[in-house]
Amino acid sequence: MKYHLALGRKIDLDGIDRDAQLGKCPRHVLRALRDRLNATVHAPDGEAISSLDKLRSKISSKPEHWAAARKLSEQVSSGDVIYCTGEDIGIPVAVLCGAKPDRPKIVVYFHNIDRPRGRVALKLFGLANRIDLCITNARLQYNFLCEYVGLPETRVCMLPEQTDIKFFTPGSTSPQKRRQTIVSTGLEKRDYKILAEATKNLDVDVKISSFSKDAVAVAKAFPETMPENMSNRFYEWPDLVQLYRDADVVAVSLVDNQFCAGLTSMLEAMACRRPVVITRTHGLVDYLALPGIVKAVNPKDAKGLQEAIVQLLKNPQEAEAQAQRGYEMAVNHHNSEHYVDVLVEKLRSF
Repeated sequence: MKYHLALGRKIDLDGIDRDAQLGKCPRHVLRALRDRLNATVHAPDGEAISSLDKLRSKISSKPEHWAAARKLSEQVSSGDVIYCTGEDIGIPVAVLCGAKPDRPKIVVYFHNIDRPRGRVALKLFGLANRIDLCITNARLQYNFLCEYVGLPETRVCMLPEQTDIKFFTPGSTSPQKRRQTIVSTGLEKRDYKILAEATKNLDVDVKISSFSKDAVAVAKAFPETMPENMSNRFYEWPDLVQLYRDADVVAVSLVDNQFCAGLTSMLEAMACRRPVVITRTHGLVDYLALPGIVKAVNPKDAKGLQEAIVQLLKNPQEAEAQAQRGYEMAVNHHNSEHYVDVLVEKLRSF
């Protein structure tokens, strides 16, 4: 078999690997997957966009995804396996490559397909008959693929999310740290208004890393006026690791959602052996099932969030014990190496 990785956007995997070896950033699992499979990497790269690409993009993905998938379809046959890193590129690949008489095997990682456009695309394009294996990291997405799409469980794989435990590691706090610190990271489905309400009267620094040029997204997540003890800025990767290490508590405040928003931040914090308070969402149900790993609170519950944070701040031994359990979970069950091993096994099974 010949293996192909279809990406939704161009990623400099070799450049990331060079920086990772210098400790400048975490490793990228796609680099390891590419090397293990000797795979060819494909991504949108300025292909000519047709009127049909534009028309199809009104249903799913972007025109450049359809153009890239069309180019890939000319290169593959029954002796090929394509792994699509998301539904953005996966749906066009399944439609165009899956229509070939000698079609390749197609595997798609679904992040958040249970949405109106996703439902339409799945039915309209008959994707149940064109995708050989669906992979997801969220139980609700898994159930949706089995129940709505009607896929047997043998064609759907639940793959727990990963983090680079060689980059996100425990360490000492900064000598500049002056008082207890609450850390939060990310922007997707975040609710920093609730975090602000929960912490504005606490004697703590609240440090957030969620820089974005998307003013609408920032305005939606943050309060109009930031409390004096709250700050938000961009942190380079090494600085982000130190930010986690400086945290007395990592608080991941979310609006409810059907996928795994907030999971990356949770795993990074756990890998740095810091205690986590996180919003209990439908998308995170599997990851919050084991007791004692994190403290979970309900969406929009500022009081509950404050109580969970204060409980950990006032009880450092409890916080340290929770952090240790979370650390062991991240290291043993959510490391990059295991994640790549599972993907390689699945792709080689065809």
